[in-house]
Amino acid sequence: MTVRFAALGDSLTEGIGDPVPGGWRGWAALLAPALSPDPVEFRNLASSGALSRDLLLSQLPAALALRPQFAAVLVGGNDTLRASFDLESTARQLASALTSLTMVGAVPLTACLPDPGRLLGLPAPLARPLARRMRSVNAVVHALSAHHGAVHLHLAELPWTEHRELLSVDRLYPSAAGHQLIAREFHLLLAGAGHRVGAAPAPLTTEPPGRGADLCWMATQGTRWVAARSTDLLPGLFALAALEARHLLHGSTRQLDRAAALATDAVVTRLTADGHAFADRHARQP
Repeated sequence: MTVRFAALGDSLTEGIGDPVPGGWRGWAALLAPALSPDPVEFRNLASSGALSRDLLLSQLPAALALRPQFAAVLVGGNDTLRASFDLESTARQLASALTSLTMVGAVPLTACLPDPGRLLGLPAPLARPLARRMRSVNAVVHALSAHHGAVHLHLAELPWTEHRELLSVDRLYPSAAGHQLIAREFHLLLAGAGHRVGAAPAPLTTEPPGRGADLCWMATQGTRWVAARSTDLLPGLFALAALEARHLLHGSTRQLDRAAALATDAVVTRLTADGHAFADRHARQP
């Protein structure tokens, strides 16, 4: 029997940071042959820069047509890097994708994502607003993963900043070793959940990028990456940073943390309530 695996998401799942001749490989491609001792049909539908709405509109239909037994759904990081970020919108799009996939019998694979400000070493007034957004998205992912019975990886808790070899030269994406780590961690979770998996992906040891590689990436790619987001992200982020700086000065940043946590809790409560109501309606249909 052939096992079908669809991967949905953004550049992390596309495989950026793990180059191979002709493109990118990435953790999902490394995990695919280890999902089962039987043959695995793998479709990587992820695309760099994808937002949660892109996943829902352009990737989900192709995934549903495949009728996969497993479906990776990792998205939300790019949403936090937009001036138009809206937690409830991101959460509802993610919930819709997970609901659709589970209704065709797919086991979802999800993950919470690392804080980009910490990975990039941004100063506190810039890093803290991004971290707050990422915490909110991750809280939603945790809740939806539990609600849909997903195999959930605490990706944010892996030792990215402690082990430089796990990050590519941009310090934002996993290196080849980092992608290998993600694949192996998902394989462990699947095996622990009782799925009939194949042999684990082999460990990969690489040297961390040197300072020269870091500088080369910043000169050739990093400036363009920042510039592409400057017209959208930076004006709004600077406004958030100014607000953050004032609260840091007055020692009142906990107010911002508490407001974000309360708003996140409200979104999760509405989503899970709507999800239960949807499931009840579907169960009553003849």
